[in-house]
Amino acid sequence: MKTIGLIGGMSFESSAVYYRQINEAVRARLGGLASAEVIMHSVNFEEIVAMQKASRWDQAADRLAKAAEGLERAGADCILICTNTMHLIADEVAGRVSIPLINIIDVTATSLAASGARRPLLLATRYTMEQGFYAERMRKHGIEIMVPDADDRTATHNIIFDELCAGSVRDCSRETLLGIIEKARTAGADSVILGCTEICMILDPAALSLPGFDSTTIHAEGAVDFALSAERDRKAA
Repeated sequence: MKTIGLIGGMSFESSAVYYRQINEAVRARLGGLASAEVIMHSVNFEEIVAMQKASRWDQAADRLAKAAEGLERAGADCILICTNTMHLIADEVAGRVSIPLINIIDVTATSLAASGARRPLLLATRYTMEQGFYAERMRKHGIEIMVPDADDRTATHNIIFDELCAGSVRDCSRETLLGIIEKARTAGADSVILGCTEICMILDPAALSLPGFDSTTIHAEGAVDFALSAERDRKAA
């Protein structure tokens, strides 16, 4: 089994989901008391948020790249950045290590394409919805994302940072997000990307009015696919 390196803490709420889902997936595939080989570097999210607000993405890239380098030195065979937003600087981080970085946008796009979805609504932080990096990378996979209008982008961003990242899950906020999804369905969306790693805390992708794709679960499964690839290939041989 290969070792999974996680850059977490953004927020620690979703990092805990990653750890649980990765280990549950390994146990489901291997049986018994099997669990994953995982190394995590959990950063101080307050520092990262300050860099985001100041648009100091260069500083953020260096901070996460140093974490990735440390994970590689510690024996990780791959790197996951456990947040969608910080994939804005994923290429910079990947360039600082010699092991693969499993990109959350790519694996989510692969899952969408396999299902036939081509026009998903993206629910995410304002940075992810507005900076363009997510839409550009999705477009390379033949997927054209939709984003909510300005007011709904603000509402979604605030739910993520003010509530979910602090571990608060509110029914009224769930209703707000469901209303945003319904608007998108009427406007032609064919699916929904839970494009923030905390949104799975408040929305069940299987209980939406459109097919839902939880980027956290998809990313975690991609890591497990990588970690168990050698064992799968050995069995196939």
